[in-house]
Amino acid sequence: MADNDFRRELGQQLRVDSVRMSARAGSGHPTSSMSAADLMAVLLAGHLRLDYSRPHDQHNDHLVFSKGHASPLYYAMLKAAGAITEDELASYRQLGSRLEGHPTPRIPPTDVATGSLGQGLPIGVGLAYAGKHLDRLPYRVWVLCGDSEMAEGSMWEAFEHAAHFGLDNLTAIVDVNRLGQTTETMVGWDLDTYAARARAFGWHAITVDGHDVDAIDAAYAAAEATTGMPTAVFAKTLKGKGVRAVEDLPGKHGKPLDDPEAAIAELGGRRDLTVAVARPDRSVQPHVFSTEGGTLPSWPVGEQVATRLAYGEALAALGSIRPDVVALDGEVSNSTHSDLFAQAHPERYVEMYIAEQQMIATAVGLQARDWTAFASTFAAFLSRAYDFIRMAAISRADLRLAGSHAGVSIGPDGPSQMALEDMAALRAVHGSAVLHPSDANQTARLVAEMAQRPGISYLRTLRGKTTVRTGPEEDVVIGGSRVVRSTEDDHVTLVACGITVDEAVRAAESLAAEGVRARVLDCYSVKPIDAAAVRKAAEDTHALITVEDHWAEGGLGDAVLEALAESAEPTAVRKLAVRHMPTSGTPEELLGAEGIDAAGIVEVAHELLARRLSVTS
Repeated sequence: MADNDFRRELGQQLRVDSVRMSARAGSGHPTSSMSAADLMAVLLAGHLRLDYSRPHDQHNDHLVFSKGHASPLYYAMLKAAGAITEDELASYRQLGSRLEGHPTPRIPPTDVATGSLGQGLPIGVGLAYAGKHLDRLPYRVWVLCGDSEMAEGSMWEAFEHAAHFGLDNLTAIVDVNRLGQTTETMVGWDLDTYAARARAFGWHAITVDGHDVDAIDAAYAAAEATTGMPTAVFAKTLKGKGVRAVEDLPGKHGKPLDDPEAAIAELGGRRDLTVAVARPDRSVQPHVFSTEGGTLPSWPVGEQVATRLAYGEALAALGSIRPDVVALDGEVSNSTHSDLFAQAHPERYVEMYIAEQQMIATAVGLQARDWTAFASTFAAFLSRAYDFIRMAAISRADLRLAGSHAGVSIGPDGPSQMALEDMAALRAVHGSAVLHPSDANQTARLVAEMAQRPGISYLRTLRGKTTVRTGPEEDVVIGGSRVVRSTEDDHVTLVACGITVDEAVRAAESLAAEGVRARVLDCYSVKPIDAAAVRKAAEDTHALITVEDHWAEGGLGDAVLEALAESAEPTAVRKLAVRHMPTSGTPEELLGAEGIDAAGIVEVAHELLARRLSVTS
């Protein structure tokens, strides 16, 4: 069989298998798979360099299905490549199957989970950046995109950054079938408009008939030959191609075909073609950066240091110890202090500009290539990239996030800059750790801990300086806490983190002068919280006051309440937090206005103890 005849037949097989899979599962997106079948057949049989028997080989090309709903097509490709069996194909969308409704890394060689549109190409930028600038390997990154997701702003962040980084190892294949879920796309089949937009962003753009295997083959060859810029192939296709009952018809999205057997017959029946996918070039070994070694920084007890500065110094030191550490920042590095890493290790620093979605996506792509990525920006701005963080958890990604300028304590910049929901949002992410150190030594130790921890870790840092209370030799671990002060007979426990630890200590000192003994528990690990320490405090004092520079919902106070939920004895708990929309003001004024300063803590401590006394008497 001639090469192009084989590719045409392979395309039909991919369509048939997509129809079969979705029919058996009773759900799926066969029509979205059928439109891109020829595009993927040509890629699989002629241009992809991927050893499916060694799916984690660092030399392999990477294929990302940004249009993750076309998972039947992806799994049909795996079957054609010999990576899965017919029996496993039959398990599509079943409980326990690796073949989920949208691809995840549970099925190698899938790098990342997709299905939230607008994310695959941005992550592809991270993979391609790793290949060109970090690994320095000749692998290519191919991303299958849907035309509907071209409405997502994150796609154009990816277009801009890919061109800026000169990622000529990246090819976006856009399946322009014109039909979305409910209506035609804004651009329809106007390939020239798509191409003009891509060229304006600095890409090499090619338009093709997405069912002409000769033209597709030529387009991929042109992409491989292009240097200095990424390539976008805009392919005009028909949704549901090959079956009259669904071809180019609205209302056929996301559902099995009504008569799958008739559709299979119309497509020429079942086939059992296999593809000997080309192996990658293994002649080049991945680049390893040289490091000079060193130790983490530390500060003497009593010094005043901003935790954001400690983050930058610790990250720079970690980069001198570990050659796999990379840092990204959203163009606020002189505030987050990741600029210290950039100065020390410029080849491993990635400036992401004001594009938080692309920053997180790039970090996800880098970690898929085993780089230990730290990404930082103002904590408030991570909310713009929250869906990327959510999807990163589904990808089983290892991310280290740092958000600075948290809470009302940043002062006069006002509420648009104040992260007040970040701990709640990041606590809700599956398998995450949420850390809010109160001093520089805690911060440095937690940065090192984050580098070792799988999953998503979030470090919340402060704009202003705080007192170093943790000794350089003290243990600081994720899931730990620190008793700042206590006696054998405390009346109340003040549970704090970050900026409110200083306030809690001042409050405890004021209460002590009045004969009230207050324990101060620094819960620098908000998730996982040190439940044993919280419960011990509750057993000892029976009265807890949580104090946080964060909205009352979902932060430290709720973490403490969860830790106490199964306690045998009841404990009086008062949550002090930000409860009003803040304005500009000094840090002192804003903390006082919300009752989370020392004076506010003292007032509530008196109220709580008086109430307990009246109840017991």
